[in-house]
Order: sequence, then C-alpha cells, then structure tokens
Amino acid sequence: MLDKLERRLGRYAVPHLSLWLVMGQVFVLLSALIGLLDLGYFLLVPELARQGQWWRLLTFIFMPPPPGMFGYMFTAFAWYIFFLMGAALEGFWGEFRYNLFLFTGYALTVAVAFLTPFAPTTNLFIAGSVFLAFAWLNPDFELAIFFILPVKIKWLALLTWIANAYYLVVGNWPLRLQILASVGNFLLFFGRDLVQAMRHQKRTMTRQVQRSATANAAPEPRHRCHTCGKTDLTDPQMDFRYCSKCAGDQCYCAAHIFAHEHVLTASDPAKP
Repeated sequence: MLDKLERRLGRYAVPHLSLWLVMGQVFVLLSALIGLLDLGYFLLVPELARQGQWWRLLTFIFMPPPPGMFGYMFTAFAWYIFFLMGAALEGFWGEFRYNLFLFTGYALTVAVAFLTPFAPTTNLFIAGSVFLAFAWLNPDFELAIFFILPVKIKWLALLTWIANAYYLVVGNWPLRLQILASVGNFLLFFGRDLVQAMRHQKRTMTRQVQRSATANAAPEPRHRCHTCGKTDLTDPQMDFRYCSKCAGDQCYCAAHIFAHEHVLTASDPAKP
C-alpha cells in the first residue's frame, strides 16, 4: 500500500523536512525574543481554532521546545537531536515515507486535540515519535547527552516508554491523548516489526527452555537388571550381563545372571 501511495504522491514529498521544521522554529523563537511574535498564538487550542483562529492548526508545528531548567541550551540540543534523527529516518525510508510518518503523527495529534477542545496541544510528542522510531531502528547508537555523556539510545528510549506509561496513568486526559497519538503513529509504522520481534523472542526463549530441560534431564541407564532393577548408574561397579536363553535381550546383574527365571518371549511370563 505504501509503495502505491509513494508512486502516486511521492513527487509532493518535501525533502529535508526536519531541517525546514527546525529552521521555522528557530525563526519563531528569535522573533518572539525580539517582540515580533507572541508564542501564545502558536499553541493549538481547538476551541480557538473553531472560533476562527484556524492558523493554530498549522503554527503549533513551529512552536519551539521549551527551554526547561537548562535554558535555551536545552532548546538547541532538542533541535540538534530532532534534525539528526529526522535526517537519518529520511535517509532510511526516503522522503515520502518520512513525510508520511510526520504527517500521520500531526493528523493524529490534531484529531485527539479536538476531544479536549479547551486544552492547549504541543508538538513535543510528534518529535518524541521521531526519537522512538530512530531508537527502534538504531538501538545501539550512542548519543552524547549535551555533547558530553555517551549513552546508548535504546536505554533513553526505554526511559521514554516508561515515562509515557507513567503519564498515561497519572496524567490528565489532554496529555494522555497526545501520548496515545504519538504511540499510535509509532505502531502504525512499526507494529508489524514489533509483533515479529516478540514472536522471535518467544521462539528463542522456548528453545532455551527446551535445551535447559534436556541438559537437566536425568540420563538413561545403559544396563538395567530385569529382576531387581539395579542399573549401571545406581551401581557403577556392577558387572551386568545378558542372558542368551531369554527372549528380548534381558539384562541381569551379577547376583541374578545365574539365578533367574528365563523369559521365553517378550510377552510371556517367566518360566523355570
């Protein structure tokens, strides 16, 4: 299906989309710092959009990341990460599929925003879905946090999933819906791979359990006395022999090789 869409709509894909989004956010932030723009007009508030401020449906994409406790250093780092991972996804998927990934996240976010029309909606979870997609495809990629501390991205992605799960439980409904939109976007593109990975993991664990059970199983004895049941495992020094007059290659210990009733056939009772 994606191949058909790409053949029909691929020519409309925007190349270097991550770069354009970062450049737009940089412009908006600088304009706000010098007083040319009011960032309050860039938030998506569905009720205000319904009342005529329709531009909010688009401008919230260009809302810059909040500075946080590290100030605008965090904002610059967030832009760097988004551009790095977005460019990598575009190189892996191609321009059309990366455009489609971002557009799907955007559409889902806007759709769920109208379920809580008076709550503001941001683009943070759309950017978060780009991070999770990159981490899924490159789990061992090392990211230097603030350009200093190297950490494998799979651990940061795990923390992100844990945080999403936490806020799904304790967060308010607008926050929950934004998380569900970003997770839904991830699952649309990676759900099949996730199911296959889980099946592979299950098969691997099953084989490991089977090998462990085989290794821990009690070994079968080579010789077992037909009369008393002694084996070469219970009595390793015992001399076991087979009676040539008994049917079925019956084995006997030293104490019964000459003192037993011969078995004439495998199904017959022993006879003197």
